[in-house]
Amino acid sequence: MLRKPGFRLGVYLFRDAEIADYAGPCGVFAAAQRFDPELQVFILAEGARPVSTRAGLTVQPAYALAENPAMDALLLPGGPGVRQEMHNRRLHDYIRSLPEDCLLASVGTGSWVYGRMGLLDGLPATNRKEPDRYEASHLGKTPIDRLAELAPGCRVSHARVVDAGRLVTAGGMSAGVELGLHLLRRAGYDEGFVREVARVMEYQRGYDSYAHDIEYAAGAPAAQSASQPASLSPLLKSA
Repeated sequence: MLRKPGFRLGVYLFRDAEIADYAGPCGVFAAAQRFDPELQVFILAEGARPVSTRAGLTVQPAYALAENPAMDALLLPGGPGVRQEMHNRRLHDYIRSLPEDCLLASVGTGSWVYGRMGLLDGLPATNRKEPDRYEASHLGKTPIDRLAELAPGCRVSHARVVDAGRLVTAGGMSAGVELGLHLLRRAGYDEGFVREVARVMEYQRGYDSYAHDIEYAAGAPAAQSASQPASLSPLLKSA
């Protein structure tokens, strides 16, 4: 897979977005910038005002949706606020307006939005599998089971990351790190580069545990197998 210079990841935030869902991928790209400063990650929101995510953590977006920033991938985190975003027509219209070569990614219940829009029909996707106390009770539902209900045309997968081509979904919440690393693969970086980013993050054991827990849908671009010998990227050799 050819590397795309200056790959830009846009992370959409909303009220009560789950911190780990968006911080994990952002942290991966921040670490990767040590080796390739052309990589970019930024926050966007429906408006330009600060967004209060989980635990009262407030984030100032770099862009509003109306500014339509250029990006190569859009990421939707999960969190309690995703229940409103499933019905947010402005967000849905924005997603539908993105170029076909822009990847659509999610962590945790962020995939509910894509499911609600019908974008997961005929595709495999994943979601958070471990319920909280409410979800485990008779009043709630495990998020991955809720995905199956929202998107009956989707084939629900229990893989940690599912690459269905344009749609790339990850379970929650710590799976955001694996999603960030996988998006580096989709940006064209080789396995040596990805492993070096994991090393700098002191995430080698986590990487080794989860590197094979990726499901590729038929026709999805096949990333270099993690079981193959990793060659260091020219970017790393010159770093």
